[in-house]
Amino acid sequence: MSLVRWSPARELLNIRSDFDRVFNRFFDHDALETSYRSGAWEPAVDISETADEYQIHADLPGLTKDEVKINYEDGVISIRGEKKQEKEDKQKNYHRLERSYGMFERSFRLPNRVEIGKIEAKFKDGVLTLRLPKSEEAKPKEIPIRIS
Repeated sequence: MSLVRWSPARELLNIRSDFDRVFNRFFDHDALETSYRSGAWEPAVDISETADEYQIHADLPGLTKDEVKINYEDGVISIRGEKKQEKEDKQKNYHRLERSYGMFERSFRLPNRVEIGKIEAKFKDGVLTLRLPKSEEAKPKEIPIRIS
């Protein structure tokens, strides 16, 4: 076991990074997100858009597709589920427990209409991928210019 010299400056930097992380999460007013998180953890999500569709990728490690529910209503897509904690082994001496567990729900309002019947959800290697095709009226249209 080696000793590490205590550095007050390093401690202050650690405290500042902790405060920055807390305030960034608290004041994260993502325009697409419509609900506050209600669970003990929240999966990381990427949302992207092309001319034809929206895509959502959610990291859901340790879950199966049967433990995840998806709902689309009035322009809001919701992903919910529960990550259950493994049973604690009383014979083990735990040194660190960092993984988060509990119920989660993430909801996002999409700015344009979606073809509800064509929404696709795929689950592979702990990643949920949603493809939400835009309706025809939501897709960008090029207007030809007539010369007179």
